[in-house]
This record gives sequence, C-alpha cells and structure tokens, in this order.
Amino acid sequence: MYGYTGKILVADLSKEKTSVKELERSRAKKYLGGVGLAASFIWELTDAKTDPLQPENPLIFVTGPVNGTGFPPTGRFAVCSLSPLTGIWGESHSGGFFGPMMKYAGFDMLLITGRSKEAVYLAIDDGNVELRSAKHLWGKDVLETTDRIKEEMPGAEVACIGPAGENLVKFASIQVCKYRAAGRTGMGAVMGAKHLKAIAVRGENEIKVYDVDKFVALVEEARQRYTKERWGIAAQESLGKYGTTSLVEAEQEIGRLPTKNHSTGIFKDFDKIGGEAVRKYVRKKRKACMGCAIQCKYVAVIDAGEFGGTITEGPEYETLVAFGSDELNSRLDAIVYANYLCNKLGLDTISTGKSIAFAMELSEKGLINQSIKWGDVETMVKLVEDIAYRRGFGNELAEGVRNLAAKLGAEAEKLAVHVKGLEMSGQDGRAHKSIGLTHAISVRGADHLRSISCLDELGYVDIAKERYPEDAKIILDLRSEKLKGILVEDMETNYAIVDSLIICKYGTMWPPIFYYSDYARLIYYTTGFKDYQKPENVRKLGERICLLRRAINARRGITRKDDTLPYKQLHEPMPDGPAKGEVVHLDVMLDEFYDARGCTRDGKPKYSKLKELGMKQVGDALAKEGIISKEH
Repeated sequence: MYGYTGKILVADLSKEKTSVKELERSRAKKYLGGVGLAASFIWELTDAKTDPLQPENPLIFVTGPVNGTGFPPTGRFAVCSLSPLTGIWGESHSGGFFGPMMKYAGFDMLLITGRSKEAVYLAIDDGNVELRSAKHLWGKDVLETTDRIKEEMPGAEVACIGPAGENLVKFASIQVCKYRAAGRTGMGAVMGAKHLKAIAVRGENEIKVYDVDKFVALVEEARQRYTKERWGIAAQESLGKYGTTSLVEAEQEIGRLPTKNHSTGIFKDFDKIGGEAVRKYVRKKRKACMGCAIQCKYVAVIDAGEFGGTITEGPEYETLVAFGSDELNSRLDAIVYANYLCNKLGLDTISTGKSIAFAMELSEKGLINQSIKWGDVETMVKLVEDIAYRRGFGNELAEGVRNLAAKLGAEAEKLAVHVKGLEMSGQDGRAHKSIGLTHAISVRGADHLRSISCLDELGYVDIAKERYPEDAKIILDLRSEKLKGILVEDMETNYAIVDSLIICKYGTMWPPIFYYSDYARLIYYTTGFKDYQKPENVRKLGERICLLRRAINARRGITRKDDTLPYKQLHEPMPDGPAKGEVVHLDVMLDEFYDARGCTRDGKPKYSKLKELGMKQVGDALAKEGIISKEH
C-alpha cells in the first residue's frame, strides 16, 4: 500500500512471541493511521472492565501514512492505550526520529499485549524482531538506558521508560531521543506494567507514495508556506526563534497564564521565565524533528550556579508554566533543571509540575501536614525525584491530583485542577472561553492539543474570516461563549486528521496554515485513496475518529457529567487581569458542541451519526450494552 509498510508487529509478552499481521487496506482507508488506526484496535481489544495496568490492555505505537515520506513535519508518532491515570482513552505523542525509523524498520504499528516475566526490550532491525533481556537496564534512567541500547544496536532510535515507568507512576512518560516525551496520560506506566523497558528500531525500508510528482510538488509548496509566505514568516519569527516559550508573554497579555495552581492568569514575574529570558539565558542551539521546516526545538544549557552544567532540550511553554508560574517560581535555571530531571526519570512535566503546585496549595491551606511552600525550588526538585521513586509524599503525588484529592476530601477537591483525572495543561477557560470547552470535552482529559483554537487565542482574523465568513467576529471574541461549540467541534475534527496522518500541530494549529483541502491533496497523493480527494470526505474521516474515541469512553462510563471543569474555573471569578470577573459558563457551549459532534445532550454518540459515518457495528455494540439508544 502506498504510504504504508502494510505490516503490524504483534508482540505477546506473556507468551514471549512476536508475529506479523497484515494491515488491512479497508481498515487503513477507514481510519487512515495514527490515533484513528489505534482507536479501531482499542475499541476491538478492550471493554468496560479492562484494567489499564493489567496484561490484557494493549499498548500501541503507531505512525501515519505521511511519516517518513519527506513531507516537512513528519517526525512524529503516537502511543495509545487505556490510561492508568484517567481510566479512559489515552494517547500521547512525540516528535523526533523514532516514528519514521519505525516505518523504515518495517512496521506501521506495534501492537503489544501481555506481561513479560522479566524485563525485556524489543529490538526491531530491518524487519527482524527479537525480544531481548533488559535485566541489565531495569533501574537505569532514560539517558543511560538509551546509551546502553545504542551501544548494542548502533544507529537505532530508542523509546524507553525511566524509573517512573518502572514504578508505575500514573503519569510516567515514554522518552525518545532522550529528551522528547510521549508524556501525557501515563503511557510509560503501561509500558512498565508489561515489564517492557524499551523499544529499539533500525531500518532502511523505503516508503512509496501514490503520485510522486504531485507529492514532491506539495512538499515544496509546504516548505514555502512554512518558511517564506505570510504565515511561514510568522512561524519563523515565533516558533523558529523562540519555540513555544514566547507563549508566556502572549498568555500573560490576555490574562491566561496559569499561576498559583490556576488561581489567576497573571504572573508578576512572567518576564523572568518567558521567551526573551529563555533566549537570553539558556537557549544555545536550535533543533528539529525529522524533516521539519519550522524547527521549534532548542538545546538549553545552564552555565553556572546551583544547577550549572545542566544540558537538556526545552523546556517548552507547558513546562515553564507547570514548574514556573503555577508554582510561583521565577527561577528559570530551576525550571530547566526540573525539566531535565523529568526527562531523565521518565515523567510528564505537565502532570508532575501541576501535582507539585497542587501540593503547595494544599500545604498553604493546611490540608496536608507537609510544608511545601510556593516557589520553594529545593522542595520542588526533591519532589520530582520522590514522585519517580514513589518515596514518602511523592508516592501520594504519583497517583495524580484526582486520586490524592479524593483521599483528602471535599476542600481538597475544590483545589484539584484536572478533568477526567488528567492534570490541566497551561490554559484557563475564564480568559479564553473556547479553551474551557476544549478542556472539558477532550477525550483524554484536561488537554489542549485535541481541539484548541488559536484563531481566537492569537487573533488570526483573516483565517477566521476564510473558515467562518458569517460568524468570524463572534468566533474571535475570546470572552464570549457563543459559537464556541461549533468552533471546538471543527478544531477537534481537524486535529483528529492531523493526528492520524501524523503531521505536526505547528503548521496546522499554530499558525493555522493547513486545512481540509490541503489534507485532501496530501492524503490522495500519498495513499491513492480516491475518496479523500474531496475535502468533505476528509472531514467525515475526522468525525469518524472523534466519535470512535468518544465511543470507547462512553463504554467506560463517561457522560456529560465528566465533560466538566475544575471548581475554580466554574465558580471562582478570575481575580485580576484582562479577564477579571470571568468564569466559564459551560452548559451552553456543551449543548452546541454535542449537537455539532452528533452526540446526545448526555455526551454519548448518537446511533444515527455512527451509522452515517460507517460505524453501525459500533452503534450496535453500544446499544446492546444499553449505553445508547437506536432511537437517536
């Protein structure tokens, strides 16, 4: 098949067996790749009772048809499973070189089940597969594990877990290229539960595309649009120059920079941790994922002082918030070091930083006995290590904000900033209403990357007018709940395609260069799937993927009551800044979103919509279990 290797590697760790399965053309055509393809398997292989940390829960590493082809941002891949942190659909993504190398090694997808008796790593070398002992690697951190495997398999790309994954920390990450993380939803814990320390891939297979001439022309067009034209120049002046760190200044300006465990959107020391400070004090070198024209990554070095000698990649905006403004910490060197530690130990920086911020507020309010003061860098660093090794109070934090709050009671639950168990990323719906809806409805919890709108956030007026000519003015109003259900449904559909191709959010989200008509050309030139020459069919593909993930969650009991926001954002007005006095009025946006998505007002997929999108069997299964009615 064009764009694919056509092969799936199936590894049953309990039986110590691997086999190769053909990727069915019909399945690829229906779900494309990435999260779409993974969701089709998660739907089939799990049910309402599947425990995320038990052997039967599948762990899926997946690429898309564009990965490894030379299209500018194609270095990404996804890891999907049921999440041990949230108990529902989990997905996490990373850039680097692992995804393309996985295809060059011979596979579109790795489907891993079971649990090995002893620690192992999976070595995939040009189609040859071997389960190797990892007893000598168990207990090692990410940096040493990567180096040791590269000695044993030169030229390989390595995805591995650190001590956090081995210790089943609920928000453990999977690291690639040492410093890139598939961080969210605890995929590292799923890997640790299977006693799978790492996966190494190496290969030289070619990926063929359907229409070479038109594909090459589209690649050149994409490079121009990413670097030369209006939005390409804007991308280079923002992402190219600063990475995502300049968002600190942008979010401070609109009053949406999470500060003091999301108590406010204004941080008085924002300039000490923002994009300009990063460029001046720690940024040393620009880096990129495979073939990327934007190149937003960078190397950070701390030259001197308490954390002198630290060399790492990042931190990005989310980490600057999690270990900076949200903890009232203005020491950039300490944030860089905390980021380095998370990469080394295999922890999601967002959930780790937000859990510590939660602990700081609990301590301030006298709801725990530990003394953990705002901005206390020494304690922050110690807690990062304690979480990874589940030592002392770190063991409580390792279970995630939701679980700790449930143990402490109602007052603590009012301070817990999460949705569906996932600690909230660095936005605030009180200052930006569409992101409030995004956090509430996201299928993986309080996450921005499934449906954030940068049109209203960063003011892309011309793009808003092109996409929503009659409603652009209302769409662009940050503080209005009107039409945000329509906007977020469109963004979620858009990004479901992006995450199935798999290409990067930078160029599709920020800046919003590519849209359905562009995906139509890219999919057709790459795969030859004729149906997707029409943008309306590409959109239906995105809708199908969105509803399938929502169906997985519905089967696990998720309804409208779970599509909500933390107490602070619903009931405590923003105390200061441009959004002073604002709260999120969620219900009106939810109704509009459900209608647009094809869900009942209870947040479940409608049978009629599933049938329309070619998923009658999914509807029948949900109806048989009494989760939905065939009447809707």
